[in-house]
Amino acid sequence: MAILYALVARGSVVLAEFTEVSTNANAIARQILEKIPGDNDTHISYSQDRYIFHVKRTDGLTVLCMADESAGRRIPFAFLQDIHQRFVRTYGRAVFSALPYGMNDEFSRVLSQQMEYYSSDPNADRLNRLKGEMSQVRNVMIENIDKVLERGDRLELLVDKTTNMQGNTFRFRKQARSFRNTVWWRNVKLMVALIILLLIIVYVVLAFVCHGITLPSCLK
Repeated sequence: MAILYALVARGSVVLAEFTEVSTNANAIARQILEKIPGDNDTHISYSQDRYIFHVKRTDGLTVLCMADESAGRRIPFAFLQDIHQRFVRTYGRAVFSALPYGMNDEFSRVLSQQMEYYSSDPNADRLNRLKGEMSQVRNVMIENIDKVLERGDRLELLVDKTTNMQGNTFRFRKQARSFRNTVWWRNVKLMVALIILLLIIVYVVLAFVCHGITLPSCLK
């Protein structure tokens, strides 16, 4: 799973979040929300250990995710762009007056679905390449998290790898089951096609043998 954690916030007020693994990423994310400099729109990334916190702030709404460093930048920022658009489209101006976690019950499911999509579906990156909307990501600098958090305030990032492996195992089993079903249906269709072809061959042979004799009398 490339993207492990995500949230949507207004300032430091978290409106929705979801985590794929057992982790304290939410505590670190809140520290980042409080320390992001300025009020302007921004794209920024902070690294800690083997993970990177990617942040997109637009029109006062902040979308943040934590991803494995192997995910690069393009996919996480495509995810953030998608989540920002979905959130604004769903809630409109209500985001500026919502209470903490006011949208969590509903939107955490969207976060979960899109995290899995951008983490495992190759079409996510292919679509992003076709759109060409993430050119600004190339200019995003990945800074060490120490630059935004004081060393004394920084928390050690804890990620339960066992939970992550279990999630990967579940997805593998799901994909394997889907593959088996696809192969089974393909075999069924092939078998039906062979039976139809065999019936056609039998019919042609009977018609050839019974040449000169009416087919109905031949078949009686």
